[in-house]
Amino acid sequence: MTDNEHEIEQPDERVPKRVIGTPAPGTSMLGAGEQPQQEAEQEVPGVTLQDETKARKAEKLVALCFLVTFLAAIGFIISYVVFQVGGPEATGVSNLALGSTLTVAILGLAVGIVIWVRQIMPKYSLIQERHEMASAAPDRDVVAGTFIQGANESGFVKRKLLRRTLLLAAAPLGLVPLVLLRDLDNSRMPAAKFNKTLRHTVWGEKTKEGKPLRLVVEGTGQPIRAADFNSPGGILSVVPEGYEHDLNALAKATLILIKFRPEEIKSGTRQNWTHDGIVAYSKICTHVGCPAALYEQNTHHILCPCHQSTFDAADGAKVIFGPAARPLPQLPITVDAEGYLIAQHDFEVPVGPSYWERGDAEAAVREGGQT
Repeated sequence: MTDNEHEIEQPDERVPKRVIGTPAPGTSMLGAGEQPQQEAEQEVPGVTLQDETKARKAEKLVALCFLVTFLAAIGFIISYVVFQVGGPEATGVSNLALGSTLTVAILGLAVGIVIWVRQIMPKYSLIQERHEMASAAPDRDVVAGTFIQGANESGFVKRKLLRRTLLLAAAPLGLVPLVLLRDLDNSRMPAAKFNKTLRHTVWGEKTKEGKPLRLVVEGTGQPIRAADFNSPGGILSVVPEGYEHDLNALAKATLILIKFRPEEIKSGTRQNWTHDGIVAYSKICTHVGCPAALYEQNTHHILCPCHQSTFDAADGAKVIFGPAARPLPQLPITVDAEGYLIAQHDFEVPVGPSYWERGDAEAAVREGGQT
């Protein structure tokens, strides 16, 4: 054997090792294409490098934030698998676990990136050059000449009749917004008309025979027997009999009818306005008047889909979430001699958005009454 045959190849220690997350040795961070001329750190005018000692401490803090993000993201996945939704309590636990872990994950990532940028990356001093904004004198002369030429060609100066009649026509148009704004003042509206328009609904009317109005199913006009509406958790959209196609009346008089077990009804609900666990609420949301008709049977919550105002149907439809300022008005109901649901009388408070109630209170004060 020769000496060369006894030689054992040794690894070349000069070959740089590749670190995860970095390009292969000899490859630019921009890809395998042409290498940029300057890729190493160098002094650049207007750039202040961070103190290396502080930068290393910040690097460890950023790494800790990213590690927290990793663990929280894993926790989010585990929470999604472990905490299954079902009843209200299980759904609440699932939402809390998912929301908490996702919040921590996003917050950790955001804090880490902010520290990275502010305490590790160099700081730049930038100077933006500003030039004079005014146009050159020749350009201004051209614009002025064009304006004068257009004014002369229009005849606005020469033809006095056109100029004066144009000003005369424009004068009242400028007063139109003032008239419209003044008309918004409720004090100019007769109190009786205001009350009739906003406070009352057709539920206070009587039939031709002088009987209270029956509650009928919206769309079919079928009267409702209390004995037939006996399934707890049931809900119906209801309108007044005889006004099924009167859109103006339905805009204020449409109801939602909900059946409760007696023990489910809370103190906020007027018990003497219910019948056998059946409660009637206005369907018109007290925020901006959208139809609040989404009902969650397990929680007894009524949801308005427009702005997510939520009302507790078992507790007088009081507001528990969202921008609505007051509960959905409750309509007093009972049954007639044939067992059909009827209205005892009209709502005691205005239906719909809250500004109606405030305006109506003003009207009542002008009448000398009380709301």
